[in-house]
Amino acid sequence: MVFLGFGKYVRADRIYALEPILGEERGGGRRTLVWVEGIPEPLVASRTERTILQDMGEDALIAASTLDDALALIGRVVEDTERIGPLLARSIKAESGVDFKELGKTASDLLERTTSGEDQRLF
Repeated sequence: MVFLGFGKYVRADRIYALEPILGEERGGGRRTLVWVEGIPEPLVASRTERTILQDMGEDALIAASTLDDALALIGRVVEDTERIGPLLARSIKAESGVDFKELGKTASDLLERTTSGEDQRLF
């Protein structure tokens, strides 16, 4: 059983879709639409889709969130290293050994390997 909020529970193995409620429809105990097998209309949950998924045992959701954060950080590294001029980059490399050109290239290559071109988000 998964708690949907305000005393509502549903069997976790029967949930087949979650959709966050956005805009003016959200609020007042309305956070997520929950589609349950055998019920034609979605249930309205007062909890977010992430908390519902966590209750369902979706540890992968946490890992996916961490991966999203890591990819965002890599993207920022790529953008920031591209803004460092060659004179400053050489000076930093000579002083500290940090090679921003190589760091940016490595980050860019990693980011390219993780981008499939398809939107793989749940919602």
